[in-house]
Amino acid sequence: MQPYSKACEKNKEPILAILKLAFADVARVLEIGSGSGQHAVHFAPALPHLIWQTSDVPVNHSGMQYWLDAFPAPNLLPPLSLDISESWQITQYEGMFTANTLHIVNPQLVEAFFEKVKRFLAPNGTLCIYGPFNYNGQFTSDSNAEFDQWLKVKNSTRGIRDFEWICQLAAEADLELITDHEMPANNRLLEFIKRK
Repeated sequence: MQPYSKACEKNKEPILAILKLAFADVARVLEIGSGSGQHAVHFAPALPHLIWQTSDVPVNHSGMQYWLDAFPAPNLLPPLSLDISESWQITQYEGMFTANTLHIVNPQLVEAFFEKVKRFLAPNGTLCIYGPFNYNGQFTSDSNAEFDQWLKVKNSTRGIRDFEWICQLAAEADLELITDHEMPANNRLLEFIKRK
């Protein structure tokens, strides 16, 4: 059965508009946590100058493959088996992208995510993170507060992360925040550059 994310369909155009600029000079992008694959099949054809590498834990690969088979692109690669909690055997990438992942994984895996970025994002590479964030410990909307509660009911380690904590982890990974893009539906897209 082909998975479907309504959120992916709603947010793909605003995200793509930013990625076209953020990844303008990038040759290869690793998408971390590709999920259904809907973002990948939309972004890759619109960014023909780069190679888009999907990845996720193996349990999500079969569903993702439905989308990749239905909407093939010459610069879109089948998913790598990558788990943030495990070691990665990959090369460096000039760009990395992840959407709606940091509030799903537990805080220890958020830290592990940035450790992986520090190791596998090339110097002067670009990292783009899409999703909801809190600012000064506060939700930016009632809907985000409700979403956070829904996440915690499913798993108490989940939740919308603080922007300041994310930026702290990023700085420790040699990343500099370039732009905090405001996005529809109380989301953000954080654009970082790796300085080392």
